[in-house]
Parts: sequence; structure tokens; C-alpha cells
Amino acid sequence: MATVRYERRVPVAPDVIWGIVGDAASIHRWFPGVRDCTVVGDVRTLHMANGMDMPEKILTVDPILRRFQYTITSPLYRMHLGTIDVIELGPQDSLIVYSTVSDPDVLALVVGGGTYFALDEIERQALAKAAQE
Repeated sequence: MATVRYERRVPVAPDVIWGIVGDAASIHRWFPGVRDCTVVGDVRTLHMANGMDMPEKILTVDPILRRFQYTITSPLYRMHLGTIDVIELGPQDSLIVYSTVSDPDVLALVVGGGTYFALDEIERQALAKAAQE
């Protein structure tokens, strides 16, 4: 299994960032290549810009830890675990950690590339929200 992890320090309160990543139905607003998504119970289906649907099972939505975990259940993957943690470093200082564990290994690189750019958009949205408050 391969693991890819990216971290981003953002000068914004962690609850602002959690408001972005903790909402399972909002991933299309910040993850590249996701056109839209549907959430039914603990199943989230990403509707990709390339026309594919990517089913996921939501495993953890913990607002206390500010942790969101999911697994991609598409037959492309033998195993997948995605984790987003929002860690408070200070009242207006957060660390976002987005990791992907995957088998086959090459798919960790595919999703990992998206997570890197997702952090850019999460940061942009968080800074914009913080500026409005």
C-alpha cells in the first residue's frame, strides 16, 4: 500500500476550516475534478468531471477531533482510506493534514495529486470566510 500526505498551515480558526471539510456534500466545491456529489446515509458518490461516478463510504465525521475519513469503494481500488484532520495550533492558526492510503499504489498518487490542489482551494475558501467575519 502507498501513502501520500500533504499538510498546510493556514492562519484561520480551525472551526472555519472544519466548516468547509466537515460537510460531506461540499467536496465538489474544493476537490479538483469533482463536478457534483450525492450523499445518502454514509454513502457519498462523487460525480467526476470526466463522467465517472466514484462511490465512497463515509467512515468518520468527528467535529470534536475535526476528522473526516472515507474509503473509496470503487472496484478500481482494493483498499483506500482518505483522512482529513484539522488541527488547532492557536485560535487563528490551523494545520490541515490530508492523507491517502491506497492499494494499488499508483492510485494513491492519483488521489494524492488531487489532495494537494484541494488544500489550495480549502485555504482560499477559509481565508475568504475569515475575512468576512
